[in-house]
Amino acid sequence: MPPLPETILQFGSGRFLRAFADLFVSQANAAGQAIGKIVVVQSTGDGRAGGLNAQGGRYHVVVRGFEAGDVIDRVEVCDSISRALHAGSQWDDVLKVARSPELRTILSNTTEAGYKLDGDLPTDEVPKSYPAKLLAVLRARWVAGLPTPTVIPCELIEGNADLLKKVVLDLAAVWNEPTAFCEWLLNAPFLHTLVDRIVTGTPADHPLLATDPMVIVAEPFAFWALEDHPDSQFQLMHPAITRTANVGPYFLRKVRILNAAHTALLIRAVPRGFQIVRDAVNDPELGAWLQRLLNEEIVPTLEGRVEGARRFAEQTVERFKNPFLDHKFADIALHHESKIQVRLVPTATEFAAKFGREAPLLTEVIRAGLASSGRAG
Repeated sequence: MPPLPETILQFGSGRFLRAFADLFVSQANAAGQAIGKIVVVQSTGDGRAGGLNAQGGRYHVVVRGFEAGDVIDRVEVCDSISRALHAGSQWDDVLKVARSPELRTILSNTTEAGYKLDGDLPTDEVPKSYPAKLLAVLRARWVAGLPTPTVIPCELIEGNADLLKKVVLDLAAVWNEPTAFCEWLLNAPFLHTLVDRIVTGTPADHPLLATDPMVIVAEPFAFWALEDHPDSQFQLMHPAITRTANVGPYFLRKVRILNAAHTALLIRAVPRGFQIVRDAVNDPELGAWLQRLLNEEIVPTLEGRVEGARRFAEQTVERFKNPFLDHKFADIALHHESKIQVRLVPTATEFAAKFGREAPLLTEVIRAGLASSGRAG
């Protein structure tokens, strides 16, 4: 069988995409879907790019946790990456990929800077921000007379596709790009997404480390809501992928169930001395309280608005109990008050409107959370 062509250009070399989209592409290729190979672009340093190239783009993903009540600890091989480039020193090579007739898809999962610009100028030898890099790549492709690729942003930002496309179009206007290019860009398919999988990085003591320093660990759960677009060239079929006309409800489900459960559990568990999510959920009293909160107040508020709310709540509790994951409440506590306002308060308000009575558990935990933040409500 001839080698697969490089059909995907990926901005971001971090562990998440390598245990998520890259692994899915690898599995699809192995199943005969012939999706193609991925060229990874690293913008911050060149360590991961060098590590990937040293291994021919091949590495292992250790999948650990609960799945349908069973403890899972398996190893999966990912070989979908053909090569990795460092943007700062290999930008010309990135543009060569952009001008390839084989290119179909652009993936991204960028750093905390996300879609923020960085004083980008059209004369920059190497664009600084991700939107500027994307604009330069798309412009090179347009100049080559090639069709628009499918752009799939995987940043955890609601409305990510529209936001990214607007930033790129606005930057094109500032740079006085040709009208024909801006129209070409306007018609490019940018797909909204929601990605969900906990990836914890390199294991401390796994035997694979001796031969694979790029090995990473992920939970069994994986979910990718991907906007169904008629012009999409990304045809990957995978059990983790749900194609949908509207990604919004999946964002709502995640924020109001998984993220809300994290914040509510923190409010109850930390004053009792718990530091790890798993330990709190396994406590008989706190575990029962979390189940009541989800099943009696949060899920009933979402039913009819999101798909599979009750099943997702069950999976959330199972994920919290992952025996291999030490998820610290200290990591969840950042921006605590704003998280209460986004994750818990709207559900309490909607519960009262829907059922004509107060949600007792939500009301109590919100008051306790705001009081601990210095703003008793």
